[in-house]
Amino acid sequence: MNIILIVIIAFAVLLILSMAVKIVTEFERGVIFRLGRLVGAKGPGLFLIIPFVDRMVKVDLRVVTMDVPSQEVITKDNVTVRVNAVVYFRVVDPESSVVKVLDHIRATSQISQTTLRNVLGQSELDELLAQREKLNQMLQKIIDEHTDPWGVKVSTVEIKEVELAEEMKRSMAAQAEAERARRAKIIHAEGELQASEKLAQAAHIIGREPSAIQLRFLATLSEIASEKNSTILFPMPIEFLKAFGRLAPGTKEEPK
Repeated sequence: MNIILIVIIAFAVLLILSMAVKIVTEFERGVIFRLGRLVGAKGPGLFLIIPFVDRMVKVDLRVVTMDVPSQEVITKDNVTVRVNAVVYFRVVDPESSVVKVLDHIRATSQISQTTLRNVLGQSELDELLAQREKLNQMLQKIIDEHTDPWGVKVSTVEIKEVELAEEMKRSMAAQAEAERARRAKIIHAEGELQASEKLAQAAHIIGREPSAIQLRFLATLSEIASEKNSTILFPMPIEFLKAFGRLAPGTKEEPK
């Protein structure tokens, strides 16, 4: 009988000790409630609580990576897009994350979805596509302000994908093609302008020095000679042809 009693007492002591001894890892904290009142956060390591009086809630302090589901947004310029994002956050105040909000992860998810729709709805499509870093910082600031009373710190918000309708994709492709064609025409026109200016300068130089045209003829002949061509062009001065014209029968010599 005594042995049975000793065994029962030993079992009760072990049960009470197992309920009193708590171990919390390095990345966790234990929020203690005593008869429903907040005592504080303990950990990491080993500590004791009062069985049947204290209750402990573990809180993970590691960074949580949360995907924000795709949200259908109408931008400021009336374009419908679907956007999803990712939010990185962690608990910095374990007590507030337990006392001031029922589920801090779900609450952060909901406020992230709402903020994503509101911010992108006030932005134009070009801003959404070209200034994504600016929008990321704006989203992070707004979400962090909402979650700060809950003891949650939002470190980063990144917009992942922006889905457009096929009609909008074709319109943007046509716009980009037209822009490239416009730039090509401008570059071609600038090339023509520069070439005409250089030709005008060359014409002025040749006009001052008539012998320069002969040098150009010779340069052209050297270029033709480099090819396998059976045709040979030789420049002849116009004055030489005029001499033949004066000697031809039936021609009248111009009066001097």
